[in-house]
Formats: sequence, C-alpha cells, structure tokens
Amino acid sequence: MSRLSYVRREMLPQQEPPVTEVGIIKWVRENLFSGVLNSILTVLSVLFIGWVILHIWEWFYHSVWYAGSLSECREIIADTYGEGAEGACFAVITERWNQLLFGFYPSELYWRPVLAFVLMFVALAPILFTGAPRKLMYFTLIYPALAYWLLWGGTVFTPILIMFGFVLGYLVVKFLGRIAPLIATILAILVPIVWWLMLMGPTLNVINGVIATMQQESYIEKQADVVENYQTLLDSPDTAESDISRYESKQREAQASLERAIALPQIREDLEVATAEAERLRAALPDLVKDVTSREELDEMTVDIPDEDRALLEEALTAEDLVLQVTSAKQSVEADVGRIGFVPVPSDDFGGFMLAFIIGITGIAFSLPLGILLALGRQSNLFLIRTICVGFIEFIRGVPLITLLFTASLLLNYFLPPGTNFDIILRVIIMVTLFSAAYIAEVVRGGLAALPRGQYEAADALGLDYWKAQRLIIMPQALKISIPGIVSSFIGLFKDTTLVVFIGLLDPIGLSNSIRATTEWNGIYWELFIFIGLLFWIVCFGMSRYSMYLERKLKTGH
Repeated sequence: MSRLSYVRREMLPQQEPPVTEVGIIKWVRENLFSGVLNSILTVLSVLFIGWVILHIWEWFYHSVWYAGSLSECREIIADTYGEGAEGACFAVITERWNQLLFGFYPSELYWRPVLAFVLMFVALAPILFTGAPRKLMYFTLIYPALAYWLLWGGTVFTPILIMFGFVLGYLVVKFLGRIAPLIATILAILVPIVWWLMLMGPTLNVINGVIATMQQESYIEKQADVVENYQTLLDSPDTAESDISRYESKQREAQASLERAIALPQIREDLEVATAEAERLRAALPDLVKDVTSREELDEMTVDIPDEDRALLEEALTAEDLVLQVTSAKQSVEADVGRIGFVPVPSDDFGGFMLAFIIGITGIAFSLPLGILLALGRQSNLFLIRTICVGFIEFIRGVPLITLLFTASLLLNYFLPPGTNFDIILRVIIMVTLFSAAYIAEVVRGGLAALPRGQYEAADALGLDYWKAQRLIIMPQALKISIPGIVSSFIGLFKDTTLVVFIGLLDPIGLSNSIRATTEWNGIYWELFIFIGLLFWIVCFGMSRYSMYLERKLKTGH
C-alpha cells in the first residue's frame, strides 16, 4: 500500500491553548468585550467608576478616626492637609460604636448580649448545617428562653415557666393527637397562650414570694456589703473623679434595695390590713352598688345613687386601689429579693444593632413555622380553617408594616386581659412575626403549588396520614423550591426592623439621630449611615450567600 502524503503518521505534541481562551483574558473577552454594545457599556462603566473614585477618594483618604467632636475632626484635617481640605470624620464611630451596637445597655453587662449572640450560632448549627451534631437540637430548643434570660435578666424561673408553656402544648398533642387531631392542634396553641397570659404571672409571684422569704436575711447582708464597698471606693483617694458619679449611683441603688428588703415584712403586713379593710367595705355596700368594681362603671350608671351609697362606694374603691398599689409594691420587692439569676435590664436600655438582631432573628425564627402552618391552612379542606387563614394572610399583606407597629405600640394592650402589660419589644416582635408569616405563607404556597400531583398520590399510596405525608414527602420538596423566596422575605424583614424608630425604639437609625442631635456631632451624616449600611449589608449578604449554598447543596434546579 502506497504511503499517502496527506495522512499523518505520528501524534503532535500537546500545545498550550490560545491566550485568548484561558485565564483573565478569556473572562474579560467573554464578559466585558463580547460585542460592540457590551464594549461601549464597559468603557462607560469604567469611566463612571473612575470618576466616582476620584471624587470620594480624597474624602476617605483624609479621614480622622480619633477625635472628640466634629469640630475637632475638622481642625485635625485642616492642620494635616491644609485649609479647605475635606475628609471623613469616622471618629464618631470610634467614640460611639458601643452605643450603636448595644444602645444604652449597661457597659458592665455587655458580656450578656455578646454571649447570647455567640450561642445563637451554636443553636443554629444543627438547623443550617447537616454536619452538626444532631444532639445540639436540644440546645436549640432551649436557646430562645436562655437568650431571653441573658438579655433581660431577672429570675431564672421566668424562662423556665415560658418553656413550660411549650411543654403543655406538647403534652396536649401527645395525649389528644391520636383521638382528635384537629382539637389537639387547636388546644396545643390555646393552652400555652392561656398559661403565658393568665397563669404564669401569678405562679411566678408565688415562687418569688417563697424564695424571698427564704433568703431575705442573706439578701439584706449582701446589699449592706455592697453599700459599704461603694462607700469605701468613694472614700478612697485613688478613685478617679470620672468614677465617682457612677459609684454614687450604684450605692444609691443598693441602698434603695436594702431599704426595700428590710421593709418587706411591713409591706406584707400592710397588705393584709388593706385587704381586710377593702373586703369589709365591699361587704358593707348596699345591693345597688355592690357589683360596681371601678369608677368608670359608676360614671356609666344611669340609676340615681344616693349620696351616702356613693360615698361608701368611693371609700371601697379607694381601699381596693390601695390594695393594688401595695400588692404591686410587694411583688416588686419579692421579685428583687427572691431573684435567682441576673440583674434585670429594662427594655428602655435596648437599642442599636442588638435591638435589630433581637427583632429580626426572633421574627425570622417564629415566622417560618407559622407561615408554613398558614400555607397548609389555606389549602385545607376544612372551610373554617381555610377561611381564617385566607382572611389573616390577605389582611396582613394589605396593611403596611408601620401600621402594625403603631398598633403594637398603642393598641395591643387593649385586646389583652386587664392587668396584662406586654413589653413594647415583645409587642413589636409579635407584630413583625405575624407580618412576615403572611408573606412566608404565600411563598410556601407557591412551592406547594409547584409540586406535581403525583407526589400527593404517592403519599396516599404509602398509607401515610396527613402530617406524615407533609413532613416526609410534601414539605421537604416545597421548601426546597421556596428557598429563594423565603430568604428574600427574611432579608426584607431584617431591613424592615429600622421602622421601629417611628414608635420610639432606638434602633441604629434612631441612635444615629440621637448622636447627630448632640452638640459634639451635630452636622455629621455620611459616616454614621455608611457604618450602619455596612453592617446591614454584611448580615443580608451573609443570608443570601447561605441561600445560594443551600440551593447548591439541595440541587434545586434538578
């Protein structure tokens, strides 16, 4: 066979690919200069970015990080870079960063919110990552009560009694779930609510009273030692002048607590006397006014009341008001003396990013399960449940969040039992959770609608009941499809926490307004907003990155 000249007899050695097909050059060619229009837009974008950098670079380059006021910042910039030079005064961040992060939370107690923040990631680990030990779920279940105790302080029995409400709901489901699933579900919601609103408070008062009786003497000795220690610090010549006012304030607080603890037996005796007197006056009232329990009812009565009976009723109502006042004082002292736990911190001291995290993370954690239940309820075959869920979702989605926040601030207490006083932060969390749950419900409903009918039929073919079918087959697939929408709702919720500034809570925006209102930092704007925006961006960007990681892990596109 003759040898053909155009047929290759040996392999060519491997060669490097063209320069335009590898590395950064390939990426630039394909992404920035893939066509005429793309090339023009790339050049215009580069010119615009360069123009922006040239105009803001000098402002950043001349920044000052350590100064006591805006005027001092400007003096430093003028002395360093010449008259007329402009620069950023980031010294406001250096001086007020703790206030922007923690609000007015006591500085000596910063370790408590920091610890709660760190433990939050431990609690989230078994939920967010499959490699975490599953036994950490037990810690996840108790973390909300633990975080509440760390942040607000007070007696340890408060979070224990809060968790007991969930235990009651679990017991209802366990004993009634097989007999009457629908009734068990309803009671599992109502029983904890009744416990928290009506029974938990009296139970906690009884516990505080018992413990206060047991450790009253030791508490008095402890507070006396605290007063003496602060007096020693005040008398010491080594005490700095800047610490004197703080020590005096702490000493006054300890002295007041000491006096209240010493007066506890007398307060209890006064309560017994006042209660007996109020009962005597109530029993002596004529039948016409015997059932009147408030001055509002008396004013609304249309029947003419003799002056003598009206005077007796006024005396009885005054005695009952005194009983309420002495009871409140007794419970306050017993809560202080009988406290086994941390020093309580009022909600008025909360603020900054700590407040944003509390509202945002709590709203996210509770709105997801509530949104899932609302989505299932909207597709329920039971007319009553479907109607309630549809009405709730459509009402919440049709009302601005700021309206709900004003409702939480001003009106929510009117719908609660008499004597119930919800903390303002707790009221805001409830409204934010309900608002987010309505949107999560629609996102989850979209995921449920995307599933083929065959998945429901497969669950029926396996003989699974409704809840097992949802837990094992339907809901995992629906949630996988809904991941982008759910995370987008969470990001929007976290950013919407800044709206609480309109009801008087000092979130980062509210604190920035307070800082700018001071004499030292009046006139500063961009530095505060850049810092606040950067922290919000870090959190929201982290949530979006986790969403993309979860989508890749679950392969939502297949």
